[in-house]
Amino acid sequence: MPYRKANDRVLLEHPKAREGSTAEILFFGATVISWRARAKGDPDDLKERLFVSSKAVLDGSKAVRGGIPVVFPCFGAPEHPDHSRLPQHGFARNQVWAFDSVVTDNDDGVSVRLTLQPNSTVAKLYTKDFQLDYVVTLAEHELSTDIHVSNPSASEVLDFHALLHTYIRAPANQVAISPLLGKLYIDKTERSLEARNTLKEEKRGTVDVRTFTDSVYEDAPRRVDVSWPGGGVELKLDGFTTLTIWNPQAEVGSKIGDMEENGWERFVCVEPGYVRGFKQLGPGKTWVGQQTLAVE
Repeated sequence: MPYRKANDRVLLEHPKAREGSTAEILFFGATVISWRARAKGDPDDLKERLFVSSKAVLDGSKAVRGGIPVVFPCFGAPEHPDHSRLPQHGFARNQVWAFDSVVTDNDDGVSVRLTLQPNSTVAKLYTKDFQLDYVVTLAEHELSTDIHVSNPSASEVLDFHALLHTYIRAPANQVAISPLLGKLYIDKTERSLEARNTLKEEKRGTVDVRTFTDSVYEDAPRRVDVSWPGGGVELKLDGFTTLTIWNPQAEVGSKIGDMEENGWERFVCVEPGYVRGFKQLGPGKTWVGQQTLAVE
């Protein structure tokens, strides 16, 4: 069976199970917590491709440290008046999503849709009408995660950030991320507010995370390569306008309560989003951000 529902999650299995891949999605936060896949042409290369901290809480009491958390409607601390009562990174990663349907089920792969709509908990913090649809598609060597944001209102504009906080399992001190040469970005590790809001130009041919890194690039490329000796992951993006690169290193990582010991050495976050300025979505409109991860 290509998918299986449990009490708190859905598991996907590629039709070519012995050759292909698997994925696991929690209903809490619609967080993808596992993606196991082989590189093309390497039958012995079945590996976990996402990082989830061994100290991550998976019982629905807090957001998951790792995998692919969904960020909506604000990234970081709330800045928009509509978001003033929200926690950092909004509420989508802290809510239980509903299993909606199987979108595709064929020899190429399987995809499912999860949905989130206003509920009594969200209404205490956020009064805007919205609908989120999250379609996760498992192919033999790829994982696609597409976030659909709809504005059901007949008259109000919906202002939001959206981002996929993707934790790629990788040797952090060896990763090289490209092509970001010449892109403008803000460096959120700077000490002053003025410096954190000042655009810089990326001068490096490949970006690394050997030091504490928290950079938000504008004009996100449609394809991003994350490579390291002996491996890599390619990201294909559509609809997203920014790309955030994050790794806390020991400077910050050692202060994160649900981070496993030296966990920052085993991942890099490469996060497609719409987080420089707010996406303004008119009444009755839908915006879609698409991410496809492929094993290199």
